[in-house]
Amino acid sequence: MLRRIETRIVNPLLRGQIEPPSYATDGSAALDLRACIETPIRLEPGSRALVKTGIAINMMDPGLVAIVASRSGLSLKHGVRVAQGIGVIDADYHGEIGVILANDSQEAYEIQPGERIAQLMFQPVVQVALHYVDEFSTETERGAGGFGSTGKH
Repeated sequence: MLRRIETRIVNPLLRGQIEPPSYATDGSAALDLRACIETPIRLEPGSRALVKTGIAINMMDPGLVAIVASRSGLSLKHGVRVAQGIGVIDADYHGEIGVILANDSQEAYEIQPGERIAQLMFQPVVQVALHYVDEFSTETERGAGGFGSTGKH
């Protein structure tokens, strides 16, 4: 199902110099976000940088969240990833989308203007009301076992 998300261009570079976010293929689950910058950004080993994308979105639906995720090729080949694992863009945030990139490699990486730096995926949201209890109303076979408690295989 195709949903329309209002998108505002907040950086004029997206009006001709840099391609706006798009799906790479018909089967892509996420839009490619590009670095909306005029000059390259040097990302030193072990460092982080906030890279602007030139767009702001209005999802108009608190039942949606936009997720910023790493690009697998950029992470595998260059050690550059979304710093916090994923970025969460709440439905009520209307500012420019920025991507915090981290360089996990041993070499500096230069982010180029217009380079695909991350992916933007939309997901449904379920908000819950936490109900605090002393004991759970049902038990499971696993219980509180975690961190390998179900076996190696």
